[in-house]
Amino acid sequence: MTDIDQAIEPLPSPPTFDSVEDERLHRKQRLAASFRLFSKFGFEEGVAGHITARDPEFPDRFWVNPFAMSFGHIRVSDLICVDATGAVVAGRKPVNTAAFAIHSQVHAARPDVVAAAHSHSIFGKSWSALGRLLDPITQDVCAFYKAHGLFDDYTGVVIDVEEGKRIAAALGEHKAVILRNHGLLTVGHSVGEAAWWFITMERSCQAQLLAEAAGTPVKIDPDQAALTASQVGNHYAGWLSFQPLYEKIVREQPDLLD
Repeated sequence: MTDIDQAIEPLPSPPTFDSVEDERLHRKQRLAASFRLFSKFGFEEGVAGHITARDPEFPDRFWVNPFAMSFGHIRVSDLICVDATGAVVAGRKPVNTAAFAIHSQVHAARPDVVAAAHSHSIFGKSWSALGRLLDPITQDVCAFYKAHGLFDDYTGVVIDVEEGKRIAAALGEHKAVILRNHGLLTVGHSVGEAAWWFITMERSCQAQLLAEAAGTPVKIDPDQAALTASQVGNHYAGWLSFQPLYEKIVREQPDLLD
């Protein structure tokens, strides 16, 4: 049999699990990898930023990065688990108060959400200062066409769960929300999906800022934007787009799995 006669492998599919322990480890590995990717892409800003993954056994708990630890150093073993009261129930390091205030309310409001991502990335926070939704000006940004909201307020660092509830309300049933004067927040049905939406949304903010600096961008027709959204903005597309990034960062930085 020649190479040309060999069957093409099917596209990968989201995994299934035999136990909650296996599923928990899978989520934690993708979570640690997402932090390494965020560090690689320059999404860190001091101690700001957090990505969370709902625990598969206890849905009112989530795994998150320890407060004041570099994204680029996070390993699976460094992740902490927080319950519905904000208490750390696994791990010995403290939780970021803002992470709990925001993510606890997002996870409570959206039982379909497995993961949520937020950081103070440069283009996301720059675009957020305009207090506008993104326009359908590229194929990639169509993933967010009629699928992202705007939290049109700013009241300082989010340390109150009531503010987290308002953010969750602005997110609604969308995959992302722009937090005015603050940054971006994305969610997904998997850790990889939430991380990928953040990465591509950050780049979409950059693309629109560059396009508007150069002139007046041409918007994609609404019907075509909606069609493209169905092609590049579904849950599977988000999950699949993360897979090569996961494989690359694990090969480059295998210690993240420790």
